[in-house]
Amino acid sequence: MRSSRRLVLALAFAQLAVAPLAASAQSSPGYGDLVRLFDDVREAARALDAWSAAFDDPEAPHGVEHYGAEAVAERVAAIDALEDRLKAVDPGTWTIPERADYLAVKAQIAQQRFYVEVSRPWARDPGTYVDPLLRLAFSNMKATGERAARIRDRLEAVPTIVESAKVNLTEGAADFLMLARYNMRNADGVGHGHPYRAVPPEGVIGWYEDLRERAVESRPELVPVVDDALIAVREFADWLDAAAPRMTAEAGVGEARFDWYMRHAKLLPWSADEMALLAEREWERLMGFLALEETRNRHLPVLEPAPSAEEYEERLRSTDRNVRRWLTEADILTLPDDTPDFDAFGYNAPFIERPEGLNFWEKVQFRDPHPDHLHAVIPGHRYDGWFARRSEHPIRARISDGVRVEGWAVYLEEPMVRAGVIDHLPRVHELMYLFGIFRATRVTADIGMQLGEMSIAEAAQHMIDGSPWLDADVARVDAEIYLRRPPGYGLGYTIGNLQLQQLLGEMRQREGEDFDLKAFHDAFLASGRLPVSLIRYEMLGTEDQVAAFWDFEPIPSG
Repeated sequence: MRSSRRLVLALAFAQLAVAPLAASAQSSPGYGDLVRLFDDVREAARALDAWSAAFDDPEAPHGVEHYGAEAVAERVAAIDALEDRLKAVDPGTWTIPERADYLAVKAQIAQQRFYVEVSRPWARDPGTYVDPLLRLAFSNMKATGERAARIRDRLEAVPTIVESAKVNLTEGAADFLMLARYNMRNADGVGHGHPYRAVPPEGVIGWYEDLRERAVESRPELVPVVDDALIAVREFADWLDAAAPRMTAEAGVGEARFDWYMRHAKLLPWSADEMALLAEREWERLMGFLALEETRNRHLPVLEPAPSAEEYEERLRSTDRNVRRWLTEADILTLPDDTPDFDAFGYNAPFIERPEGLNFWEKVQFRDPHPDHLHAVIPGHRYDGWFARRSEHPIRARISDGVRVEGWAVYLEEPMVRAGVIDHLPRVHELMYLFGIFRATRVTADIGMQLGEMSIAEAAQHMIDGSPWLDADVARVDAEIYLRRPPGYGLGYTIGNLQLQQLLGEMRQREGEDFDLKAFHDAFLASGRLPVSLIRYEMLGTEDQVAAFWDFEPIPSG
């Protein structure tokens, strides 16, 4: 009897998993209007992306957009029009999945409004210009044809981009300025997305010097263009140094605006204070469990970093084989037959030997790749993204909520230790706890910076103080990433994980001993990368967490 009920439950989960894919074929009256509105929301989002990227607007001179008051007012008016159209759609009689889609679209509009009215990175954050300038310096000097022509066009735009920055940065924040000044002249010590160099160039200026050397070797006709770009970035660095007395604004958005964004744009059910408390409790739990694990393992051999690229490669492949075997044999989730293999998915951290020693991520990854492989490869980010791209849903296929994405990835770390993925590797349990501890400190650092209670230096030190093995470079880069993004990305790792654990426990409570973990995971992934509160709304049918998301509240004043 129990086995037959388990089968019924699994089939019910499977139906829930595929239901979103059929939404456009069998939809409630008015749902098509939401889909058409979402198409326009996405088009508006692409316009905002181009507006802030400095290169991708073909109508602007040298790809630099105008950020004057009139242009901003036009963007706000366009967002107002989208919101008015959404208010005219009545989801009252819709199915729960359709109502979840309505809230997801509402959140997308809220994100756009916050970007234009509050974040305003073109005016507040010099890094808005430093980042694309840095990426340009990575250009491949051996490119040919149209790609080579595009590189030349972009390099010729560098002086214009610098001049645009000087005009637009009228509300500069002190912490943003500090980061931009540092990055202009210093290597960040982490190098996310940077080409490999045995000795990393010193910041943006160093990378343009590196670019010049490559141009001399491969594209000598570009050397004068690179020289002009190098002069411009050096002048920009000097201009930023001189801007310190006038760029004194707060980088954070303040508590009222933060809570508005969490509720209306991120669809999170908790306030800043509540999430800080959750994170502090999670930090205490993980740190205590680390102490217990270290005591249990004290007589076992200490894990050492891989001594060579070859040994590291073997550890990666062994990890991948173990994870895929475990996912299948332990009934964790269903891997489709066409799931890409190890070589297709790849991995995050390349082997590197740093004269100053390994950074935090490398200290963990080179000892054992399981924590990051689960998080970032399979069944984490790369698998998650590949699986999501299979969807043909008219709305969900084009939404990727950061808290959902990072929460799922962290859920695959320490919680999956409980499911047995590394039972044979007790020392690796300790590495999992180190990951979780660091992520928990991010929550309080992220909130502290956004509320103006911590400077970026204080947030970095807060994470160092609370996280074993954490180095200053990773802490600073992390603090930069999460302060400069819209609020909530840094806290999303731990908070999203806690949302998932909450849903897991609630589903187990509801289904009792017939609960099926594999069916639960399959249904969760098939629901798309919506905010977890909406997936919970679908799977449980309860409105307690989404009830506050329906109102259209204005953004509080600063």
